[in-house]
Amino acid sequence: MRDSLPVEAVVCGPLPFRRRSGFTLVELLVVIAIIGVLVGLLLPAVQSARESARRMNCSVRLKQIGLALHNYEAANKRLPAGYQSFDRYDQIAALPSEDYDPLTWDASAGWAWSAAILPFLEQQAVYEACDFGKPLWEERFATVRETKFNSFLCPSATGGDDAFTVADESGVTLLKRGKPVRLGRTHYVASHGQEECWGARSGPTGPFQGDVSRIADGPFYRNSKTRFADISDGLSTTVLAGEHTSRLSDKAWAGIVPGAFVHPKVTSPENAAESAAALLFVHSGPSGGELDLFGNVIIHPPNFPTLHVCQMQSEHPGGAQLLMGDAAVRFVSENIDRELFAALTSISKGEVTDEY
Repeated sequence: MRDSLPVEAVVCGPLPFRRRSGFTLVELLVVIAIIGVLVGLLLPAVQSARESARRMNCSVRLKQIGLALHNYEAANKRLPAGYQSFDRYDQIAALPSEDYDPLTWDASAGWAWSAAILPFLEQQAVYEACDFGKPLWEERFATVRETKFNSFLCPSATGGDDAFTVADESGVTLLKRGKPVRLGRTHYVASHGQEECWGARSGPTGPFQGDVSRIADGPFYRNSKTRFADISDGLSTTVLAGEHTSRLSDKAWAGIVPGAFVHPKVTSPENAAESAAALLFVHSGPSGGELDLFGNVIIHPPNFPTLHVCQMQSEHPGGAQLLMGDAAVRFVSENIDRELFAALTSISKGEVTDEY
């Protein structure tokens, strides 16, 4: 009797073909191209979101400065001086020669408005380390004047956040007491108004005999004592301070050093070095004697292409943040009408300002 066949059938012949999973080279290239397009579409959105966050942070810091100025004015019945200085020749002549500038009459002690508001920015210890009756360039103040405060720095600004060494008119390191002077950096500068009352105009060859209050039309200048009551054009329509990026020039929070000059880091046909007050101030123009290459008066709103070291300059796309007299922070377009911007910087000229 024949043996029974096994239950399991024996398969003879080749196994059936199985298709392997995976990408062809063409498919891979298509996927890479799609990813590249998506990244290209998303990257500007990510960058925009980051800049929006930086701009918001900048606004908060300017707001804190505005509230500090309000608290200072409430406590002292006036805003702090733009910077402190001897301003009469009979006082200046008695100082050591390196403690005053014979061209500008900038002199001891040099401390700035931003140093004066430190207690209202929760920096009482640093404030107490200052001595507003002594020259800030003395060696004992080196540590305090070089201090880095995030409150004075815009997150969008490039060009450096650390302290810098001041230079003279020729760009050579300026020495005081035989040593260089380094100053802590700021990206927020006080408004001097429309006029530019520094340099030779503020010294013995100028028309004011050192008293720049006779022509200054902004809230801050040398030895200023502006009260909110003096800002008759309205606090909400008057600029107190604004931005200046260290990509264009160096600015200091502590004060000025006689004989120092601020040099532009970007060259344009109309910019040049400015004397020590430009470490702290900007102005809008028009200012007596300041003309462009064609003889026209200069008005420079934020980010204006003249690139003066004494103008508002921001790295926020499209404009700059300004601190108004009511402590509001406004983003102002770089395309703002120039005459309107000039009107916003004076304190009591009676200009009527439209919405901006």
